[in-house]
Amino acid sequence: MVQHRTMLNVADNTGARRLQVIHVKGGYKKRIASIGDIVKVSVKLAEPHTGVKKGEVYDAVIVRTRKEIGRKDGTYVRFDDNAGVIVDAKTKEPKGTRIFGPVARELRTKGFTKIISLAPEVV
Repeated sequence: MVQHRTMLNVADNTGARRLQVIHVKGGYKKRIASIGDIVKVSVKLAEPHTGVKKGEVYDAVIVRTRKEIGRKDGTYVRFDDNAGVIVDAKTKEPKGTRIFGPVARELRTKGFTKIISLAPEVV
């Protein structure tokens, strides 16, 4: 459950370290994002001399949430943090070349197969 002004960790190697959600994309009155949803984010903390800078605005996809999500088989999955991956706005391809930490299996059904293939673990 990610909403406006939620702080996210970054799960890729773009150089950003912390992101803040500034808009949840997805239609009229959509206020809460879950795993696989695209949000507009602002970089709040970034490594020096990298591709992203503090204050820049990007699109990101949510890959981990602290709020559990239910699956059709009756199980629930939740993570230790809220994390996102910076993606290209049009192609849904990640800007980074590596993904850190586990990601949810639900990303495959949402069309983020490149993130799934780069991730070290799919839960």
